[in-house]
Amino acid sequence: MSDAAQLSTDAEPPLSASIEAILLVVDEPIDEVTLAQVLETPRDQIAATLRGLAQDYDDAGRGFELRSVAGGWRLYTRPECAAVVERFVLDGQQAKLTQAALETLAVVAYRQPVSRARVSAVRGVNCDGVMRTLTTRGLVEEAGVDTESGATLYRTSSYFLERLGMKSLADLPPLAQYLPELDEMDSESMTPSSGLQTPAETSGLSAGEDGHEQNG
Repeated sequence: MSDAAQLSTDAEPPLSASIEAILLVVDEPIDEVTLAQVLETPRDQIAATLRGLAQDYDDAGRGFELRSVAGGWRLYTRPECAAVVERFVLDGQQAKLTQAALETLAVVAYRQPVSRARVSAVRGVNCDGVMRTLTTRGLVEEAGVDTESGATLYRTSSYFLERLGMKSLADLPPLAQYLPELDEMDSESMTPSSGLQTPAETSGLSAGEDGHEQNG
């Protein structure tokens, strides 16, 4: 690698690029003070860069915009693109759930209310992406906050019951037959196994051909 290439690799990215990178991963509006602290840059410079980015997106007619809301900044799709986004989301809801999504949904169904971290611990893999997919499809919803950890809790929705043709969670099939090693589990344990797959598959929630975790 040449000296010039090495310097390019080691150089700090432009402030605007750093801010954009952070905006792409935040789950809620991020305030200027936090950005200033993370990027070790004066707040007024952060504010000016944010306004510049917002103007650039507007001038370029991008499909997204940068808004100042609730004391912070966040990227949003433009209102004029709402129909396209809605069509994409609704079409996605018709797709079959992957095996990973079915297993994650089973954990939520049997252990709700439960945090994403707990779901990941039960399955042994990170389930954040799958949980977002299930929430987007309306099968899982937020159910408050854990008083001890402060983590957001999740539960299955009424739409979940509707899709499975059940009146209540009491209609979920028992797990005993799927848990031969039940005595080795903790007192709360209700692992997903295949307990939900049968009713799910008969109700249109069958697994897709691929089981990739990130696809939900």
